[in-house]
Amino acid sequence: MYGYPSRIVCLTEETVETLYLLGQGDRIVGVSGYAVRPPEARSKPKVSAFINAKFDKIVALEPDLVLAFSDLQADLTAELVRRGLNVVTFNQRSVAEILQMIRMLGGLVGCQAQAEGLVDRLVAGLDEIRASAARLPQRPRVFFEEWDNPLISGIRWVEELVEIAGGDPIFPELAHASLAKDRVVDAADVARRDPDVIFASWCGKKMKKETIVGRPGWSAMSAVGADRIYEIKSTYILQPGPAALTDGVGQLHARLREIA
Repeated sequence: MYGYPSRIVCLTEETVETLYLLGQGDRIVGVSGYAVRPPEARSKPKVSAFINAKFDKIVALEPDLVLAFSDLQADLTAELVRRGLNVVTFNQRSVAEILQMIRMLGGLVGCQAQAEGLVDRLVAGLDEIRASAARLPQRPRVFFEEWDNPLISGIRWVEELVEIAGGDPIFPELAHASLAKDRVVDAADVARRDPDVIFASWCGKKMKKETIVGRPGWSAMSAVGADRIYEIKSTYILQPGPAALTDGVGQLHARLREIA
């Protein structure tokens, strides 16, 4: 009987968190430098950032599986394949696809039952938040700012979580755009749509409220006038894994309940 992968390198954070939640953290031999969940993952060898990696170090770890994410890591994965490694690249962009990724990863490592249980718990948590949001007296208009320059609106799973949490995204027509370049918005258009609340998550750097409120024409916006500008750390919302479906959506809902 041949075994399942036992030496796994994760080039992004969400597969690290998922494997630990499945009770398989001991199989991980290398992680992204951005991996912070759970805290014990930080002790693993750091082998990559997001768009670059230490190829020789990865090969030296002798992994039997490398896990990657999206077209943004295509060059990394191509090089690792050329070096003879087994690479699986996920490309989840929605809540449903995040749940599918968890199921697929469970199958890859021989933990299908545990993965199904994790998905059931995540779905139950989302349903609970959705039910709470349905009791809100109103649904605030939300602008989720994924990047500040150029100004980028939220990726699909984020906009879906905003809706689950009780808000209405002001750029619903962009929610299905998978590439960041297709979600670039004009600051004047944001002002015209007049969000009640702004959530900002600038991956890799801290939000600066003065940057947001100082944009031309934004001082008259409802969100700015009411000082409803909130940061959500990227590790909680911009990683397409369990954290977004728990802590991320929970933080969104907590803020929306305060102002609804």
